[in-house]
Amino acid sequence: MDQYCVYGNPIEQSRSPFIHQMFAQDTDQPISYTREYVELGEFAKTVNHFIANGGKGANVTVPFKEEAMALCHQLSNRAKLAGAVNTLSFIDGQIIGDNTDGIGLVADLLRNNVPISDSKILLLGAGGAAKGVILPLLEQAPDSITIANRTVSKAKQLCVQFNNNILSYCSFESLGEQSFDLIINATSASLSGSIPPISAKAISKDTICYDMVYGAELTPFLCWAKQNGAKQVFDGLGMLVAQAAESFFIWRGVKPEVTEVLAAVRASIHLEVSDT
Repeated sequence: MDQYCVYGNPIEQSRSPFIHQMFAQDTDQPISYTREYVELGEFAKTVNHFIANGGKGANVTVPFKEEAMALCHQLSNRAKLAGAVNTLSFIDGQIIGDNTDGIGLVADLLRNNVPISDSKILLLGAGGAAKGVILPLLEQAPDSITIANRTVSKAKQLCVQFNNNILSYCSFESLGEQSFDLIINATSASLSGSIPPISAKAISKDTICYDMVYGAELTPFLCWAKQNGAKQVFDGLGMLVAQAAESFFIWRGVKPEVTEVLAAVRASIHLEVSDT
């Protein structure tokens, strides 16, 4: 049975083993998938030990995505541009790195029939989460992507790096009166119960809002979006499952169906809350 795992610190909250074991069952793939807590400074040693013991691939979560990139002999283009790796494959003595976060976001948006092509997109945040999704969003040919961030220089840096004339940048406060077709929250604000300080005028009756964070209830950002008239709101759980499906495809050459797995993960989250 082929061995896979997910590395992180912390890691006990990871839903990846549940997701990948469901994928394996649904696609008749003989794999084992576990999670492993890694001490800071021990990542490279841990990965090499896993490879030496026959490991076939791994997912990587915070805070090791940049360290994972440094370990790789080969990188996909999307991993290079994202500056981080969340999917490792071990093939013929080579460590191959990819980043499936952005493709997971796009897949979830399309699964929910959210238009991306020709849309005016507002991307909130300019950290690793935002950086990882820009290329897959650009590949869908939106009309424009505005990157808004508290530190404007970081948003500007992303525009320079990706070098596409549909990209622009600004501070949260200087968005002005314009509204957007799609607003994606790539900040961690919802984790602390807050929202990015943007004007409600960014939302029109046709605006769809997406938060990369998820939980048993609507995130603070999505609650705010609904209160201000957003047409639809979605959290990031579908992105999590979709990026896992892309990792599974990279490893196994089989693309699992996400709908039933997503429903099962969502149900497990609600069950955990009701049990506490």
